[in-house]
Amino acid sequence: MNEQGVTFSIVVVKESATQTSASAERARVSFQHLFPGMPIILASRNPSGRFKYQGRLDIVRFLSRTDPCRIPWKEYTVS
Repeated sequence: MNEQGVTFSIVVVKESATQTSASAERARVSFQHLFPGMPIILASRNPSGRFKYQGRLDIVRFLSRTDPCRIPWKEYTVS
């Protein structure tokens, strides 16, 4: 996604991947080869279905004010 000149990726992960800084960092590192040089924002859904974002604070603030339906989601398959 590109917003205000910043290109970043949003990766949907299980909620457990965003519960601690250590688990979030492990998840982010595991996806870095797919999105080299790009900030990776992790997105997980809580039990009520609301997204929680974890990553670079300016991007997280932007996403928290953005309706997820307006995000141009793409699906990738990793083998």
